[in-house]
Amino acid sequence: MAEGLRERKKRQVKQRISDMATALFLEHGFEAVTIAAVAEVADVSVNTVYNYFPAKEDLLFDREDEVVERPSRLVRERGEGVPAVRAVLDRLRQDVAERNPYAGMDPGYARFMQVIQESPTLMARLLRMQGQIVDRLATTLREETGAAADDPTPEFIAHQLVGMQNAVHRNIARCHATGGTPEQLSAELLRQIDVMESLLSESVLNYAVKNTP
Repeated sequence: MAEGLRERKKRQVKQRISDMATALFLEHGFEAVTIAAVAEVADVSVNTVYNYFPAKEDLLFDREDEVVERPSRLVRERGEGVPAVRAVLDRLRQDVAERNPYAGMDPGYARFMQVIQESPTLMARLLRMQGQIVDRLATTLREETGAAADDPTPEFIAHQLVGMQNAVHRNIARCHATGGTPEQLSAELLRQIDVMESLLSESVLNYAVKNTP
């Protein structure tokens, strides 16, 4: 269904508020910025901000649903004969090689993570998101493999995958802080992903191969 004019305008207003709030957070820190300040720079009322973003941290994590769902979507959409773990790792490599914002390859990512780490509220939200990603991915893996309810394997695999993603993102922030060209950053991160993959057993790497329907 095509997006209507009203829906498009609401989406644009929401995105503008989030973008301006994020700019303020990056400049001043999360705790120092008030909702009133966000409303002022976005040229909307405080009530409008709360209508779109019930919690202040929602302004920074405006793509939370998309981020939480992404690994599960990659697993569901993997090609025939592709194991679940390789589908996620291959996409992570592609994101890094293409310097996709999903991989935190933007030079501003280090400051973005610094803002989160300086705020207990944002850190709590980030940890909750990571838990949701694991839960969602474990559910998807269970559905894809038909694993029994008492089989812990889907959850163990989900924890490993999300842990690897988190490790890459932390290293991206460190690499940004130390400088270097985008090409050097990509090369180093791809090397690190290769190292992580080499530490996984074949049973993990070949888990949940997608069969022909």
